Amino acid sequence: MKELVIVGGGPAGLAAAIYAARAGLDFTVLERDGFGGGQITSSHEVENYPGAGQVSGFDLGQAFRDQAVELGAEITYGAVTGIRDLGDCKELLLDGGENLRARAVIAATGAAPKKLGVPGERELTGAGVSYCATCDGAFFRGKDALVVGGGDTAVEDALFLSALCRSVTVALRRDVFRAAKRRVDLLKSKENVTILYQTNLTEIRGEGRVQSVVLSGPDGTVERPVDGVFLAVGVEPAGGWLVGLPLELEGGYVAAGEDCRTNIPGLFAAGDLRKKPLRQVVTAAADGANAVTSVLEYLGRT
Repeated sequence: MKELVIVGGGPAGLAAAIYAARAGLDFTVLERDGFGGGQITSSHEVENYPGAGQVSGFDLGQAFRDQAVELGAEITYGAVTGIRDLGDCKELLLDGGENLRARAVIAATGAAPKKLGVPGERELTGAGVSYCATCDGAFFRGKDALVVGGGDTAVEDALFLSALCRSVTVALRRDVFRAAKRRVDLLKSKENVTILYQTNLTEIRGEGRVQSVVLSGPDGTVERPVDGVFLAVGVEPAGGWLVGLPLELEGGYVAAGEDCRTNIPGLFAAGDLRKKPLRQVVTAAADGANAVTSVLEYLGRT
């Protein structure tokens, strides 16, 4: 029996671990991936985390993890498949078949890349279809790539790929980007980048690997040859392991205020899994701190 289990080793979970360690709680962090650090580790460059300057997402995620471990955080690797509310404690079901109990749980499993759902996407994922440009971009050096999306992630992906690929085409549904203007202006300055506004990807084609895409835009429908398709069309909450609890949700995200308390006593939500207006590294870290403060109050440690 732990006082606290933090599920998820991204910025929210690791920030919570730092605060939990400093508070002297008996806790562990459960992380599904072998390294941790969350989605930020796949970002080519982060420039909006205060005090860090321009830093790679991998390095920033590593710094979060290193600081937590140096303060005494225990990180256990394994996926949580379910949770039971036993009243005075929560029981977590792990993919290895074992169970872990804790008086309090912080859910910080974040969000996962959203699928577009077009023909060819599922069949060619890993064979030219990717959701992480910094993970897979090197495979397309000197080739032609398509980036789908108009937000910050899509722009960062396109910028990263522009330094590797022969050409990068960006297709966005709207007539304007949602990303930060400074980064959009930089993208527009790249000679090997073409931007297609009001354009939808309707099909991905190829035999064994991506060979072309079908795009629908203001000038009609065209088939365009490409080697790689990078989808950056948003994320969806990774809260499937919470199914079965009478948990209040909003659009799939956990309903919790700035104190990170959910409607279930002893269960707290932090980071991108929580319903909130802004999902950034800095807000995830703030959630981690707030969540542990609420846990301490719940446990009567304040």
